[in-house]
Amino acid sequence: MSRNWARSLRGRVTLVTTLVAAVLLIPFGVGAVTVTRAWVAASVSRDTRNTAERIAAETRTGALWRGGRIPVLDPTVPLIQVVNPQGTISAASDGAASMPRLSDVWPTPDDRVVTSRPCVPGMCLFMTAVRVSLEPDSSVVYAGRRTPAVLADHTLETVAAIEIAILIGITGWATWMIMGRALRPVAAMRAQLDEINASDLSRRVMQPGGDDELSGLAASINGTLARLERSARQQRQFASDASHELRTPIAGLRAQLESAQLYPDDTDLDALVTGALRDTDRLEAIITDLLLLARIGSRVDDAAKEWVDLGALVREELTVRKDRVPIRLAVEDGVVVLGVRLQLARLLTNLLDNAERHADRYVRVSVGSEDGTAVLAVENDGAEIAEEDRERIFERFTRLDAARSRDAGGTGLGLAIARDVAVAHGGELTVEDCQGGARFVLRLPSAALPKSP
Repeated sequence: MSRNWARSLRGRVTLVTTLVAAVLLIPFGVGAVTVTRAWVAASVSRDTRNTAERIAAETRTGALWRGGRIPVLDPTVPLIQVVNPQGTISAASDGAASMPRLSDVWPTPDDRVVTSRPCVPGMCLFMTAVRVSLEPDSSVVYAGRRTPAVLADHTLETVAAIEIAILIGITGWATWMIMGRALRPVAAMRAQLDEINASDLSRRVMQPGGDDELSGLAASINGTLARLERSARQQRQFASDASHELRTPIAGLRAQLESAQLYPDDTDLDALVTGALRDTDRLEAIITDLLLLARIGSRVDDAAKEWVDLGALVREELTVRKDRVPIRLAVEDGVVVLGVRLQLARLLTNLLDNAERHADRYVRVSVGSEDGTAVLAVENDGAEIAEEDRERIFERFTRLDAARSRDAGGTGLGLAIARDVAVAHGGELTVEDCQGGARFVLRLPSAALPKSP
């Protein structure tokens, strides 16, 4: 057993269970011993009193004891003596004939029955003395027996203490063994988790059979490992994609600068600056989007939230845009959400940029509410999005049409940012069916504007 067993869950449960067993069993044992002793004493007292009363009654009726020998009426009470007022034994049972007077107790007329526990040479007795009559010269009947071992010594207490100690020990041992068996799967899962490292998240812990808490814990651990594996894979893919996206403009910029360095006389300075600025702008756009993705996370700060009217937000955004195709509006007033205005505006901008990039003749924006949910939809009449691509397009640096130029295709982070903003605001952004085009639908929890005081 480990020296730190008391610090383990198994040790603590065993210790607590043992203490509880001790707290319950010790008072129970003390009570049982007390009740047993009281019951034995009452039983013996009843037997000796009944015998003494019967002998006293027979003495009052003038019964004559042949040879001074009193017959034993109850085998459990073999010691009987009748003592006259002079203190002389006038009759006795066979067991008490050779004994001295059993007791010096002399009941009075007011208390004619007295129980005592005298000791004579060689033994201690449990005895009842009964006055035969109320007359001053009445004799006294003494009926007794040897004190039972239960009352004479501490054998009962010793036996009870040993039994209680054994029960407490068995309780502790059983708890230790049961907890060891119950926690064995936990130890196995811990060992398996210790063997899993960041470089290989494909392994899983053993899931015990059944539908208990340990099985649920193993399922949760495996689910967490699966999410970590998926997240690690996405991060590796993201790092690879980001490196590729950043390397392209850097390579273009470097090529232009090296060409200018090698052939300074043949270099068009204006073209060089224009190309360098274009690549720099692309680098800045990618880095800005990456920083925004990192800041959004999975939630937004409550202190940064405010009441935002989606209809008004759409109109404000359209006033500063110059799109190549007309935008049709179907906006309801009073559709209000609680969120970060700048992030929601960026979400709308990204959806409009994406729609304008793929539209043929028009873009349509609608704002409304459905069952307490604010709904903002942006659709275009361009190419439809296949069912199998409707989730993939929200991944970072994903472009469905590889033939498009990079300027037309953007950074590849717009829809990923829009999805993250929606999730951080407790909503969702999905692609839905649309006749002849693509339809992006944002759903957010709606709320009523607070009343002015």
